[in-house]
Amino acid sequence: MDQITKLDRFKAPLGGQEIELQQVDYESGGISLLRIRIRERSRFTVFEIDADTAARWGQALMQWAQQQSPAAAAEQP
Repeated sequence: MDQITKLDRFKAPLGGQEIELQQVDYESGGISLLRIRIRERSRFTVFEIDADTAARWGQALMQWAQQQSPAAAAEQP
């Protein structure tokens, strides 16, 4: 049986989208993926990505966030 582990759940402050992160461990194939579920009113968008894709996506998000925040940019070496 596949196993789903909840990692985080939060609401975007401006658009109100509900974002949920889950780890999905598939019994068949022995693979773990990160599931990203975004709910906008009655519409759902779901991504399942591997660890390498998650790392690249996360790095791009962090770089963007640091460029937007003066306090975070000041902390960079």
